[in-house]
Amino acid sequence: MKLLKQEIKAAGISCEIDDSQTTLENYSHDASLFEVRPKIVVSPKSADDLKKLIRFVSGNKTEDENLSITARSGGTCMSGGAINDSIIVDFAKNFSHIKSVSENLAVVEPGVFYRDFEVATLKKNAIMPSFPASREICTIGGMVANDAGGEKSLSYGKTINYVSSLKAVLADGNEYSIRPLNLQELNAKMKDANYEGQIYKKVYELIDNNNDLIQRAKPKVSKNSTGYNLWDVWNRDSEVFDLTKLFVGSQGTLGLVTEVGLKLVPAQEYSGVLVCFMKKTDELGEVINTVLEHHPASFESFDNYTLKLSLKFFPYFRKTLGWKGLFKLAVSLLPDVFIFMKGVPKLILLVEFNGTTQKEVDEKIKAAHIALNPFKLEAVEEDNTEAKAWKFRIMRRESFNLLRKKVKNKHTAPFIDDLVVPPKHLPEFLPKLRKIINKYKLLATVAGHMGDGNFHIIPLMELEKKSERDKLLPAMKEINELVLGYGGSLSGEHNDGLIRGPWLKQMYGEKVYELFKQTKEIFDPDNIFNPHKKTDADWQWSYGHIRDNFT
Repeated sequence: MKLLKQEIKAAGISCEIDDSQTTLENYSHDASLFEVRPKIVVSPKSADDLKKLIRFVSGNKTEDENLSITARSGGTCMSGGAINDSIIVDFAKNFSHIKSVSENLAVVEPGVFYRDFEVATLKKNAIMPSFPASREICTIGGMVANDAGGEKSLSYGKTINYVSSLKAVLADGNEYSIRPLNLQELNAKMKDANYEGQIYKKVYELIDNNNDLIQRAKPKVSKNSTGYNLWDVWNRDSEVFDLTKLFVGSQGTLGLVTEVGLKLVPAQEYSGVLVCFMKKTDELGEVINTVLEHHPASFESFDNYTLKLSLKFFPYFRKTLGWKGLFKLAVSLLPDVFIFMKGVPKLILLVEFNGTTQKEVDEKIKAAHIALNPFKLEAVEEDNTEAKAWKFRIMRRESFNLLRKKVKNKHTAPFIDDLVVPPKHLPEFLPKLRKIINKYKLLATVAGHMGDGNFHIIPLMELEKKSERDKLLPAMKEINELVLGYGGSLSGEHNDGLIRGPWLKQMYGEKVYELFKQTKEIFDPDNIFNPHKKTDADWQWSYGHIRDNFT
């Protein structure tokens, strides 16, 4: 490690370099169940630093085949995408500038935290609506890398819909601007014999020659963060070729993003939430489909275990809200105490509606309420302003942090944490899913984006025990087969990383998987960018790096 540090300095790279034991320990984890200790952590100060670093790694790869670069910002990745055993590049320290914000467009660096970005966009009465539940601790770079989505994805879609341009340093050590090209621009680009021209030519030929196969392979769900987005790059009808679609969701395996152009949408002035308490979940699938008939703006949920944790560790929310916010939360929950006294509901559903007037919002909420009457839910609250439902939003958004930080003896094990199934299949699918969870005796919290059929199932396990770790593979295989049997996706938001990369071939088949491998080869022939992810993933390698020390 000391030698690597000296070699990087000798190469004239001026980035900050840290190989202290404390730093290496901190960067050996993200929000996943894995532990991979890096050799060194660098914080580049500019794109020039990144160029030199990539050239250094490329030039020394033959001497050290394990030399590689993994990008990291917030470290909130649940799939193990932000950890590796070589060089970690920390973007959060210096690539954290908001360069410009207008009413409909912003330009930012990847290390900008979403919470800070939203403050800037709201000054223009605009938002970038694909924020995840980890909005307070995630960065724009991570959102782009994973193709993040969240509570507003039902109405607005995912991050891939909002990236208008990128800058990235590729394997040749040069920075390139990437944006949608019309056919004339694409042809001109492909005629260039330089490195960039060859990239465009090879990707175009790969997609155009296999277009029918690629389009058939696109998962038939509203959200997908697996593989490479080959199906979105070349639109034969509009004759637009957009490589940003390939970089979004690529998890840093094709190059290092240095700048992101983002489209914004107007912030909704009027919204309200229908809050439903379910004591039994037998009819959950039917409830979901009934709600969807009323076209909600978002449809979120969390379960009784999350609610109990929130109440048990109530003071924790002070870290996010401050003392004033904590008091506000306590007061807002008082009316719900009477409901909870009858028994904690199994599931809390948050159905949000937007409108151009408050009257329109109220009418939508009332209509949905009436439609749900036959299900005889435990309770339904018409919170006709977002402010009233804020208390439950906080619990939903902070649920994973509570699990990670407050539950002793057992630890979060996100290995079936992001499955997606078309909502029409949920009445059949959900009982089968619960049967598998019970079969392996998994104590699992359930939250997610009901309207998309996107469920976050996060078991709490004692992963120090081999008997617990041995449950991972068979349980995952059964659930993967169940999800794929219903035409679903193994990840809607959290991406492949170390946990789902090994199953890409199972999901897409040999031919499409080979196209993914060719894509990686075009951009990164020496495999210097974030190895062990996507097509380079291997379950034995991943399993060998499951964390067994959570102190």
